[in-house]
Amino acid sequence: MKTDNARIMEVVIFAVFLISLIALQPGCDKMKGGYTVVGFPQSFADLVAKVKPAVVNISTVSTVKLPGSPFRHFFGQGDGEPFGDFLHRFFGDIPDQELKQQSLGSGFIIDKDGHIITNNHVVDGADEIKVKLADGREYKARVIGRDPKTDLALIKISSLFKDLPALSLGDSDKMRVGDWVLAIGNPFGLEETVTQGIISATGRVIGSGPYDNFIQTDAPINPGNSGGPLINLAGEVIGINSAIIPSGQGIGFAIPSNLAKRITPQLRDKGKVTRGWIGVSVQTVTPEIAQALGLKETHGSLVGEVVAGGPADAAGIKRGDVIVSFDGKDIKRIGDLPLLVAETPAGKTVTLKIIRNSREQTVTVKVAEIPAGGIPAVAQSAPEGLGLTVQAITPHMMNELQLRDKIGVVVVKVEPGSPADDAGLQVGDVVKEANRIPVKNVDDYTSAIKTSGKNKPVLFLIKRGGRTFYMTMQTS
Repeated sequence: MKTDNARIMEVVIFAVFLISLIALQPGCDKMKGGYTVVGFPQSFADLVAKVKPAVVNISTVSTVKLPGSPFRHFFGQGDGEPFGDFLHRFFGDIPDQELKQQSLGSGFIIDKDGHIITNNHVVDGADEIKVKLADGREYKARVIGRDPKTDLALIKISSLFKDLPALSLGDSDKMRVGDWVLAIGNPFGLEETVTQGIISATGRVIGSGPYDNFIQTDAPINPGNSGGPLINLAGEVIGINSAIIPSGQGIGFAIPSNLAKRITPQLRDKGKVTRGWIGVSVQTVTPEIAQALGLKETHGSLVGEVVAGGPADAAGIKRGDVIVSFDGKDIKRIGDLPLLVAETPAGKTVTLKIIRNSREQTVTVKVAEIPAGGIPAVAQSAPEGLGLTVQAITPHMMNELQLRDKIGVVVVKVEPGSPADDAGLQVGDVVKEANRIPVKNVDDYTSAIKTSGKNKPVLFLIKRGGRTFYMTMQTS
């Protein structure tokens, strides 16, 4: 029989063995009061205390004009407009009214001089901007620069004591899916709210603009968080909270800090952002397209159109080329090329690798600045014999033609003596329908025209000078 001392010794040895096993478990770390998974913070309190002073609440006041008589804008008034004259006599001349509208957002200070990064949509159209710090101090702010395409804005406050807290911009490219992040802001007016989560995805394209490259996070983000920082565990800003999916849960989007690093100096120095442009329209390389073009991979951007006279045209790039590298950087998806081109200074000559006829070639392109009127749309002709050329509606055209939206296509050329000329079509006409088929873009227009057979008329719905009417054109 074992003695009592021997049994006690066995129990002690077994206990030591168990403790050793626990201590050696991977992913564990001995902490005071127990064991915890490595990398799982016990608290974010110290981190929040460090960064929160530089996060600000932004309140704005803007003026919204309300039409006194909405019928006037739809039917006109006087000049023989029957509905306008009738409604004017019935309702009288009600003057337009101005309404003051308030909104809330967030931002964060980036230097002792009081520069603050926020979203463009937070301050767009604001007549008055007020900034409130975590310690209760309030300042009036002015806009230094805005960039609607990336939804970034730089505003500034002034402090006599130069004692403003500031946050630094981290390297968003180093962040990985699964990394911890904190979102700090002013959701629904609830000041200094902190939420926690992880990075859910990177490089998200959500259709908000031509330079989408969002960080997705499940840290709760709500209205009012816009412009606030997304913080990593080092206390650096790696994203600017910008958008949500209202019907989703735990799906928020932040602008990468590396994009803000490139945009902010231009906003500070020039008040706006200038971008590079080479004059191509590109599309995704699908597996089917890759097979048809004899490509080994689906990487790259397929050139669908080349703007005549643009940098790419001058460099010899053609429709059907696949751009696989720009200035030494690989093009893996369609969104990579616009971002890289936009960030390239105008006047710089870069090397492109393209695949043409299953062979890789190298070309050099001198990057130009985006034209003042916006990126020129590539004009497309109607089916042969109509004598009509149309293109998508650009922002510049919307302003010139006083259009309310970009739905439709604009006539940019009419051949003399052609069926289009005989029908009375004019440069500047906006085609809204063709053969009773709604036209939203050039592809819709082309498809609708093809529904007409030979020697059959095409029925157009045209908008010209504020009037909308039908007209026909005989095909040959």
